[in-house]
Amino acid sequence: MIRPAALVLLACLCLAAGAGAETLDDRVYAVARQLMCPVCVGQTVAESDSQLAREMKAIIRQKLEAGETPGHILDYFVGQFGERVLAEPRAGGAAFFLYAGPPLALIIGVGIVAVYIRRWRRSGQHGADRA
Repeated sequence: MIRPAALVLLACLCLAAGAGAETLDDRVYAVARQLMCPVCVGQTVAESDSQLAREMKAIIRQKLEAGETPGHILDYFVGQFGERVLAEPRAGGAAFFLYAGPPLALIIGVGIVAVYIRRWRRSGQHGADRA
C-alpha cells in the first residue's frame, strides 16, 4: 500500500513538472519579444496589437509548431525586414561597438582617473616635503 507521504511527494513532483513546462503561447511570446514591430514606434511584436504584429505572431506560432528553433525564426524575420526588426542588435559587425563600447569606456575612464590620482598624490607628497 502507498503511504500518504509518498502520495504527497508524487503530487509535488507532478505539480513541479507542470509548472516548469513552457506552453506554446509562452514560446511565441518569448520570440515575439525579440522582434520590433515594423509599423509601430518603439513596440515589440509581443506588445503591439497591429495587424502586422498579429500576422507575425501567427507565423511564429506556425514555425514553432513545425519544430523550427527561435533562432531560425528570428533569421526568417531578419530576411523579411532586415536587422532593424531585432529588438536587440546581434553582437557582431557594427553592433559590436554597442556591446563592447560601454565596458571599454569604463575601463578607459578608470585608467584616466587612476593616472590623475597618482599625479595628484605625487604632487602632494613633494609639496609636503618642502614644508
